[in-house]
Amino acid sequence: MKNRLLGLGLGLLIATGASAEGMEERLRTQLRSTAQQLQALQSQQAQASAAQLAAQNEAKAAQAQIKQLTAELAKAKGLAEQLAGQQQSLHSQAQAQVAASAEQTGKFKKAYDELLVLARAKEAERSKLQAQLAERDTQVQQCSVKNQQMYGVAKQILTAYENIDVAEVMKIRQPFAGSARVKFEELAQGFGDELYKTQFDAPQAALAH
Repeated sequence: MKNRLLGLGLGLLIATGASAEGMEERLRTQLRSTAQQLQALQSQQAQASAAQLAAQNEAKAAQAQIKQLTAELAKAKGLAEQLAGQQQSLHSQAQAQVAASAEQTGKFKKAYDELLVLARAKEAERSKLQAQLAERDTQVQQCSVKNQQMYGVAKQILTAYENIDVAEVMKIRQPFAGSARVKFEELAQGFGDELYKTQFDAPQAALAH
C-alpha cells in the first residue's frame, strides 16, 4: 500500500514538474512575444516621432515659403499698381498728344486751304495778267506795223513835198486855178486817208481780237 502511495506521489510530483516546465516555457514565449511587440511599438513610435519632426520641419519650411510668396505677391501687386499708374499716365499723355496733333492738323489743313484759295486766286490773276500781256504784245506789234506804215506815208509826203513844183503852188493861189487846187486837195486827201489808216486804236484792236 505504501509503495502504491509512494508511486502515486512520485507520479504526481513528476506530473507537477512537467506542468511547471510547460508553463514556464509558455511564459517565456509570451515574454519574448511581448518584448518583440514592445520593440515594434518603440520602432513605430520612433518612426512616428521622426515623421512628426519631418512634418513639423516641412510645415515650418512651408510657412517660410508662404511668407516669402506673400511678400513677393505684395511686391508684384505694388509693381502692378505702379505699372498701371504709369500706363494710365502714358495713356493720358497719348490722348493729349493725339488731341494736340488733331488740333495742329486742323490748323495745318485750314492754312493749306487758305493757301490753296490764295494760290488759285494768284493763278487766276497770273493768267489774266498773262492774257493782258499777250494782248499788249499784240497791240505793240500792231502799233509797230502802224508806225512803219505811218513812216512810209511820211516819207511819201516828204518826197511829194520835195518834188512839188513852185509853179503849181502859184497856180493854187490864183482864183481861177481850179484844176491845180483840186489836184492838190485830192493829193492831201489821199495822204490824210493814209495817215488815218495808220492810226492805232488800242480798244478797237482789243475788240478785233
